[in-house]
Amino acid sequence: MRTIKLVVAYDGSAYHGFQKQKNAVTVQSVLEDMLAKLCGERVVTAGSGRTDAGVHALAQTVTFTTRGRIPCANILRASRTMLPRDIVLIDAQEVEAGFHARFSACWKVYQYKILCNDYDDPFMARYAWQLRERLDMEAMNEAAAFLCGTHDFSAFRSTGSVESSAVKTIYEACWRRQGRELLFRIAGDGFLYHMVRNIVWTLVQVGLGKRAPSDVAAELLTQRGAVLNEPAPPEGLYLEQVCYEPYAAHKVST
Repeated sequence: MRTIKLVVAYDGSAYHGFQKQKNAVTVQSVLEDMLAKLCGERVVTAGSGRTDAGVHALAQTVTFTTRGRIPCANILRASRTMLPRDIVLIDAQEVEAGFHARFSACWKVYQYKILCNDYDDPFMARYAWQLRERLDMEAMNEAAAFLCGTHDFSAFRSTGSVESSAVKTIYEACWRRQGRELLFRIAGDGFLYHMVRNIVWTLVQVGLGKRAPSDVAAELLTQRGAVLNEPAPPEGLYLEQVCYEPYAAHKVST
């Protein structure tokens, strides 16, 4: 039995998220259909995590086991014609038995894109949260700094999530300007349901002057539902990277 690791990029606009669902087209179901044809058997994949409907991935990790002998290079080559244009297989390699896209992951990086403009850009409608208001990025970064470290993120967790520990460690959280866009990058050892989108919405309230940066520190001491919070639109969110070595090792190597 072989274990194969894939790295996949996708535009999530046309899909009901990554994970398989009944009576819905998802990224995972499309991938499994392709892999079943290539391997000549039913294939069950595991993703590094779920992404919601409309959310994108620059590098989602997927693993599966197979008795098929097709070389990884051929999986990569065949995917170019077998997958739709909005799902692209970037890499395929055989890994040691027991490696798992989700459970072997050490940390992940997400990015969120906001377009500040006087009008809505139709070509960015599926790829950014578009705002007419101007945002105070300095205040947003001051607020984001409170997120770094180990905290209970219950206040930033949406209802409907799988019960798991709300204590997470955030290694990086920072905004930067790129032309008309504001890009938020956050890295951590785990993320709760809607956590990144809830954080972005709160930081935007800070950028609009509706909340103070210190309010974010106060929210980290509250429980779910204690403070008004809602997810930022899904189209601005991208899973950027999934890392399989400790964050400290990454910092040393870079």
